[in-house]
Amino acid sequence: MKEFLKRKNIEFSAKRYGIDALGAMAQGLFCSLLIGTIIKTLGQQLSVQYLIDIGAYAMAVSGPAMAVAIGYALKADPMVLFSLAAVGWAANAEGGAGGPLAVLVIAIIAAECGKAVSKETKVDILVTPGVTILVGVSLAKLIAPPIGVAASAFGTMIDKATTLQPFWMGIAVSVLVGIALTLPISSAAICQVLTLTGIAGGAAVAGCCAHMVGFAVMSFKENRWGGLVSQGLGTSMLQMPNLVRHPMCWLPPILTSAITGPIATCLFKLQMNGAPINSGMGTCGLCGPIGVWTGWLTPGADAAAKGAVAIAPTAFDWLGMVLICFVLPAILCWLFGQLFRKLGWIKDGDLALPQ
Repeated sequence: MKEFLKRKNIEFSAKRYGIDALGAMAQGLFCSLLIGTIIKTLGQQLSVQYLIDIGAYAMAVSGPAMAVAIGYALKADPMVLFSLAAVGWAANAEGGAGGPLAVLVIAIIAAECGKAVSKETKVDILVTPGVTILVGVSLAKLIAPPIGVAASAFGTMIDKATTLQPFWMGIAVSVLVGIALTLPISSAAICQVLTLTGIAGGAAVAGCCAHMVGFAVMSFKENRWGGLVSQGLGTSMLQMPNLVRHPMCWLPPILTSAITGPIATCLFKLQMNGAPINSGMGTCGLCGPIGVWTGWLTPGADAAAKGAVAIAPTAFDWLGMVLICFVLPAILCWLFGQLFRKLGWIKDGDLALPQ
């Protein structure tokens, strides 16, 4: 068996699955859903339907993109790799709010099963894609929905947090949604399902921005401008492989979100009254700040149903949004990061993104 696994390049290890596969999945997500969101948002703001259509197409293939990226990280043979597109689509669709996590788990299993049978028969063109797709899609039907339920339960925790007083709610929602943004689950889908708008939506925006801008600035030493853009306008999920190896690296953005959340809810009374999905997007394509801005001018249907009305934003409103979404996350997370580096809790290279 050991010889067979070695010949098939099947390696059961935390590094292979928790770092290599997870890192590749985050890149697949960036190259589909996140870049698509950026392009679509740009098109919406410029009223260019062509860009909106391009962004929508890219967003639609996030499941296949993540699965193929995982297969690439696992060094899958070409026929296994191509077959994972169907597996990723099924897992993402069946997983709901837990779609990315479902894709990670299911694509790993399907890829390893496909690799096991690849080139073992004379009808490889039938066997390899058949096994990969049958195993992957069957698992998607069986275990992706429970993964989605678990992600929704995390969302319910966030929903309950919104019933707390503004100070404690600001901390709880900001921290929880920020963590969800970085985990391989969909914070945007959770916020959409919970129709998270208003003050709670503002706290969610604060938490997401704390993680995205925070990681981007804190890791600038390792990742320079490319890392700043990919994390600050893309996703902090790119750091997940590093967080698996060095969990202490997660504390600076979490602490930052615990500070900016209540500042948003209690001092600036920041509300996100655009589409609920924007509450869980942070600075990805600037969707979070844009949601706040559009909510000021024309509240979305969900926010309006809760009593939100259009306002003429004051200088204080603009100051609050800029501080919460950009300035405070950059300053606070950088300061926490510097402190952790001096304490030896974060070492040079711990936050380096895979090349």
